Amino acid sequence: MSALRPGDITDEMIQAMDTAKRQGLQKDLRALAANIRADAEGRYDCAEPGWRAGVEWTLLWIENTAAQLTEGRP
Repeated sequence: MSALRPGDITDEMIQAMDTAKRQGLQKDLRALAANIRADAEGRYDCAEPGWRAGVEWTLLWIENTAAQLTEGRP
């Protein structure tokens, strides 16, 4: 099997690679949010004021960022 040359890489291949990267990052961000959520459970009652709001804002930001990675894309 010979190595790929620059002309051998099609636009479809590039698009598929970009999609795979975005989906991988999206999956990683959602796993991060799940870990934060699990670590925060049970800590809300004893946390300083504003801590819960900060955690919830962070989770929302992560989910919005993850959603934007594939929004409007094939």
